[in-house]
Amino acid sequence: MAKRRLRTGPTAAVPAKPAQAELLRLVRLADPKARLDGDDIVATDVRVHAPVEAEPELTGGVLEKVWAVRVSAEGPLPLNYFDRYLAEGLAFRLGGLAICRGEVSDPADDDQGGPAVILPVRPAPQELSPHLAQEEDGPAFTAGDIKAVLVPQAGQPPAAEELLPFATELTAIELRGAEPVKLGALALELAESLNGIAVDRWRFRIDAAEDLVAPERPAAE
Repeated sequence: MAKRRLRTGPTAAVPAKPAQAELLRLVRLADPKARLDGDDIVATDVRVHAPVEAEPELTGGVLEKVWAVRVSAEGPLPLNYFDRYLAEGLAFRLGGLAICRGEVSDPADDDQGGPAVILPVRPAPQELSPHLAQEEDGPAFTAGDIKAVLVPQAGQPPAAEELLPFATELTAIELRGAEPVKLGALALELAESLNGIAVDRWRFRIDAAEDLVAPERPAAE
């Protein structure tokens, strides 16, 4: 099979070819309305192209085998960098690397942010008190070694679309610190209690705390 070089678009470079059904399942975590279009997947403002085998040089030799899943804009540029976040989120869940504007990054690096809970309304402190303690000198909250901050949710992530009939401005509880499973468990707990949606940092919906743990990646020989 001839290998192809990719020219444009954020790309998930992954070590094994994902099945179309699995790729669709993952994309639907970011956009529940994503649908198949031939070999590709169409989501909000973007097209996720069918995986193609690529040269290992695409990742600087980090991966011995490379399958590239390119994300391109459909029409105007996607809002809120949805194309880049989609590529990075797919790379994370498939044990790969993300490529954007010629730069390779590892989405498994845990210093780039944590999960969040998206809510239709900003919760009152008493609603958070069963789960979080408010710091005395600021707007932040804590739960052990986890810090939580309430911020306006930038844009309207497709994963949170079901909340939008009830609100036009969403609130995000951003969670930082601790290890991924603890963060995921708290995110799911808050989402259940406050009628919100737990998402990872790329705004993919999470259904289990373990969704925040990167799968093991095969090392290049």
